[in-house]
Amino acid sequence: MTTPMGISAQRRAVLTRRVRLLVAATITYNVVEAVIALAEGVRVSSAALVGFGLDSVVEVASAAAVAWQFSAPDPEQREKTALRFIAFSFFGLACYVAVDSVLALAGVREPQPSPIGIGLAVASLVIMPVLSLTQRHAGRELGSTSAVADSKQTLLCTYLSAVLLIGLLLNGLLGWTWADPLAALGIAALAVREGLEAWRGDPCCR
Repeated sequence: MTTPMGISAQRRAVLTRRVRLLVAATITYNVVEAVIALAEGVRVSSAALVGFGLDSVVEVASAAAVAWQFSAPDPEQREKTALRFIAFSFFGLACYVAVDSVLALAGVREPQPSPIGIGLAVASLVIMPVLSLTQRHAGRELGSTSAVADSKQTLLCTYLSAVLLIGLLLNGLLGWTWADPLAALGIAALAVREGLEAWRGDPCCR
């Protein structure tokens, strides 16, 4: 974490407190999101919903890593460890979802329509961008790469929500069962990209 020159100690304290509150809000929402997505994904055999739920679990882990970092007197000392944890979380998610999607495309199981999943995707499309952009602004002003990385992971949920929504709608309205695992593969690809950025420590510069 490199604190920008000119920022006062008082402003730094305000931004640090803001990041902590946003992290807490992100964790709370994603716990609820994960429970709904995983339960519904298993019920309707949806690789996309399961992948979405697992992404929520990863987001909780990522937010917890940032919370752990900012609980230290000197958060900069924990920055690299937090970034590595975030990156590995993404990679693990991508591997699992990719395998699950291939199995679904191979016909091992057929996803069923899910109105609950569609509603969850719409809710996330509304909520997650607000949390992400607010945290990113605070993280950039504070000069925290891990806070920005976590905000990008939250923003990723918006993209995943759109991908999930498209896959569920195509399956539910048109009966295109292959759209669900394809949406899940899209989720895996986005997770790999974000994992690489977190590993390199790039997010704060973008």
